[in-house]
Amino acid sequence: MSQDPGAHPRWDLRFTAIVPTGTGSDGNTRFRYEFKLPFHTIRGTGISLGHRRRADGQATSVLKFSTTDPLSPIGSGAGYWRYVPCEGGVRFITGYDYEPGLGLVGRVLDRRVTRPALGWATAWSFDRLRLWAESDVDPATARTAWILDRTARAGGLAVAALLLRRSEAGPGHPTALPLLAVAAVTAVFTIPVHRTVPRARRCLRHAPDKHAGAAPSALATLPAPAQDGPGAAGKGTGS
Repeated sequence: MSQDPGAHPRWDLRFTAIVPTGTGSDGNTRFRYEFKLPFHTIRGTGISLGHRRRADGQATSVLKFSTTDPLSPIGSGAGYWRYVPCEGGVRFITGYDYEPGLGLVGRVLDRRVTRPALGWATAWSFDRLRLWAESDVDPATARTAWILDRTARAGGLAVAALLLRRSEAGPGHPTALPLLAVAAVTAVFTIPVHRTVPRARRCLRHAPDKHAGAAPSALATLPAPAQDGPGAAGKGTGS
């Protein structure tokens, strides 16, 4: 699933489409991708080398990406995936780094907006992948479950705010309404999220050890992707 370009956009929020464009004699695969925004589609190119296996069962995949799209908040960068066998399954570790896009504005926004948002999207996407791999929860079903969960919790907060406003506006039930509001807020933050709802916080944001968090050596020798022309953009993996 994680290495299938056709299936990748089904679970990864950061891509709308990934299309391989050829594999060279060196084993490197070139690809292009799209990320659709409401009024603009970011298009990009990349190059990857996947499934390099070690004697202990670990496998790695590395990639580099680039962009010429002036509206992309993410510029050139690189990333890796590492598959580590562990008790009961496989630990999936991913990391990346990139140059901010959008010029000076992009550099200002990167630390406080772009990187946190990309980190959240990466973790949420990989939990959706986990649900698909472990529990056969279709990515579209998981997304719908997440939307319903967020909507219900937002609705609970809205009801609490309405109850408080009513308790302040008129005589009514001045004691009951605030208590109901507190109950609604408590429910929002204490009712557990169902196991089929993807959550970013289920994924660790830091590697379990220095070795796992270090980029594979193959990343250093991977060539930069060729640009297809104006408007191409690229994006990599996250932690």
